[in-house]
Amino acid sequence: MSDRHLAHWPPGLSLHLTLPQTHLFHNAEVSAARYPDKPFLVFYDTLVTFRQFQQQAEHIAGFLQQVCGVKAGDRVLLYMQNSPQWILAFYGILRANAVVVPVNPMNLTDELRHYVHDSGATVAFVPQDLHAQAQPLVDAAGGEGKLQHLIVAAYSDYLQVPTDLPVPAFVSAPRQAIDAPGVTQWSDMLAQQRTPGPITTGPDDLCVMPYTSGTTGHPKGCMHTHRSAMSTLVGGVQWFARTQDSTYLTVLPLFHVTGMSGSMNGPLFVGATVVVLPRWDRDAAAQLIQRYRVTIWQAISTMVVDFLANPRIADYDISSLQAMRGGGAAMPKAVAQRLKDLTGLDYVEGYGMSETMAATHINPPHRPKPQCLGIPVFDVDARVVDPATFAELPPGEIGEIVVHGPQVMRGYWNNPQATTDSFVTLDGKRFLRTGDLAQVDEDGYFFMVDRLKRMINASGFKVWPAEVEAMMYAHPAIQEVCVIAAHDERRGETVKALVVLRDAFKGQVSEKSIIDWSHEHMAAYKSPRIVQLVDSLPKSGTGKVQWRELQEQERSRAAGAAG
Repeated sequence: MSDRHLAHWPPGLSLHLTLPQTHLFHNAEVSAARYPDKPFLVFYDTLVTFRQFQQQAEHIAGFLQQVCGVKAGDRVLLYMQNSPQWILAFYGILRANAVVVPVNPMNLTDELRHYVHDSGATVAFVPQDLHAQAQPLVDAAGGEGKLQHLIVAAYSDYLQVPTDLPVPAFVSAPRQAIDAPGVTQWSDMLAQQRTPGPITTGPDDLCVMPYTSGTTGHPKGCMHTHRSAMSTLVGGVQWFARTQDSTYLTVLPLFHVTGMSGSMNGPLFVGATVVVLPRWDRDAAAQLIQRYRVTIWQAISTMVVDFLANPRIADYDISSLQAMRGGGAAMPKAVAQRLKDLTGLDYVEGYGMSETMAATHINPPHRPKPQCLGIPVFDVDARVVDPATFAELPPGEIGEIVVHGPQVMRGYWNNPQATTDSFVTLDGKRFLRTGDLAQVDEDGYFFMVDRLKRMINASGFKVWPAEVEAMMYAHPAIQEVCVIAAHDERRGETVKALVVLRDAFKGQVSEKSIIDWSHEHMAAYKSPRIVQLVDSLPKSGTGKVQWRELQEQERSRAAGAAG
């Protein structure tokens, strides 16, 4: 790897990051000892101190061990919106020596089934508004590939003081009695005040297993240890010089590694306060920044676009903001300039993957470049290589990003072939193939160009066409389907499905009915917004659908319409 980027390294920051040789829960213990009465969580004006957080997380761990039978290394599903319960459950699972499997709360029953079966989880944390999605997967008697225990949370349990903030109905809904097999209410779990056994897992044991999809269709679990998780959470704190007096707005989804590392794990490590917002609301975000003097906010570009478009933005005092950072999709130059004009802040972009537990690249805060992935962070060897020969390419040439570093996953859960296919050894080191095409400039900054793999980036959510196609084939009328990206003014990209109907259904099934069916069977962000019925799909000589040809046709059509 070239060292050109070192000339622009953040001033006063070491090139090497010495990582704590500890379990992640130790961070909760240390912050509770240092700042027992300081608020860690703020949820619509209800506060949870560091001491309360540690105590409740330990009660959760005791319940998991003594009632649910969770043992060291067991996987536990975490299927909720951002909330105090999400963060408490995450650390309660870790305190029980188990492994967190974070799941997007937009997923429905058919999608959840794969996570349960593949991970082998028998316990899941779910909110009461999504209980109906998880209950069909429960067999309290312990059937194979089934959940045995559901811990059901009411978000309103953490609305303990009056608030004038706009609280969504799914958050304010009172706790409901649920009489179903395997269910324990969150409040009943905590009321038992169980004490867990000792921590027996360490830095090289599994910690968290976010799932990522890919060209093979089914999501795959990325195996991260306490060490790899520690790398990005400590690295983010150091890169941005955060302290215990920082206050974060935590609105990026915590099931995704960017929010998990930068807006939850990092703040807990340093003893900072996080202001939790379960769902994006531009007015609520502005009110919270003003009320709690938020200093740092991680956000994707679509949030910033909406935030700045608020006609009431001038009514709020957001002068406390000291840093804005994010990634997932490039920030449009005009929007970055509007942010700079309003706040004086640069939007500092970074780059990472579920496979790397968030950032491998971040722009130097003192010298960021727009629409740029940044430079490799602590101890990361990142190269742009020829995808065929893996020879490193000179500045300006386009190739695949490969990364070696302490945050790279161990591999994919129960999928040795996918693991083998995703790594390459160069100069005696194991590099992750990202599938992203980029180029490096003369300063050593990385710029995204395209994706080697099929992927749709819809408002920062990664949608893998093969996964959507696999689910759509369950529709009885669909003979063939190809999913591609279509341009969308608001989302950047959206999901489009080209569908060939079975002969018996031609003239009987409409494009809208397929859209409606898809919306009922998969998460909204991946469900096709556009369906086009076609007579046939182009195929190669070996019979494979030529998705690239269809994608290029769609891009040409969109370019013609824009012109």
